[in-house]
Amino acid sequence: MGELFPKVPLDRWIEYIVDFLDDHLGIVFDFISAVIGGLVDLFSLLFSGLPSWLLILALVLLAYRAGKWPIALFSLIGLILIENLGYWAHAMDTLALVMTAGFISIIVGIPVGIWCARSDNVRNVVTPILDFMQTMPAFVYLIPAIFFFGLGKVPGVIASVIFAMPPTIRLTNLGIRQVPAELIEASDAFGSTSWQKLIKVQMPLAKPTVMAGINQSIMLALSMVVIASMIGAKGLGADVYRAVTQIKIGAGFEAGLAIVIMAILLDRITQSMGKKKNA
Repeated sequence: MGELFPKVPLDRWIEYIVDFLDDHLGIVFDFISAVIGGLVDLFSLLFSGLPSWLLILALVLLAYRAGKWPIALFSLIGLILIENLGYWAHAMDTLALVMTAGFISIIVGIPVGIWCARSDNVRNVVTPILDFMQTMPAFVYLIPAIFFFGLGKVPGVIASVIFAMPPTIRLTNLGIRQVPAELIEASDAFGSTSWQKLIKVQMPLAKPTVMAGINQSIMLALSMVVIASMIGAKGLGADVYRAVTQIKIGAGFEAGLAIVIMAILLDRITQSMGKKKNA
């Protein structure tokens, strides 16, 4: 069988494409690296520059607005526990990585989702790409990310964005397509432009679905922190990875618990943002 059908040199083709991109688009990758690195540093400075008690107070108030006193109480106890265990600085590094990946996923994913909702042809092209992004093992993303951006926080963010962006695109597309046709016809009857329909009719009605996509993207970005730590990204993921390699069960549990607390807090806040005006 091997003689009749020679092996397709897919590996060499991929390596050729990667080398070509690196040779001809190196400046572009350097620019992307500088922008993403700057965003991470900005978020890190914002979170780490404030006193821990002040940031805890702000997050508890935000959690109270999101889910009233039960989630606020959980946030207070959880954040104080993170501070007490000595993981506050690393938790802020992790939050900076997640916020950067989430921000990029939103500013890219929502416009692409809107484009998919407006064009079946675009949706038919984008959907297989999203399937590929979601089913490819996350470790595979690290290989080109390291090659183009080196080690550190930037390739970790890039891999997180690739892994986390599809839900925002899919659910933005779904939310807009689920807007009742009668409302679209009514807005057309009043002479609304496409932009007015999008801003005043479609996006407000699609908000719960869009926010569900953003919520999932943030959760997926947070789930990537341990994998990103393997290529030099700082934060709680690095603590978990170090505990695994050194077989420190207690330290690994502490760092993992801190990630769980942050995940629950971010999940409840983003969920409430989609429900608040629709309750």
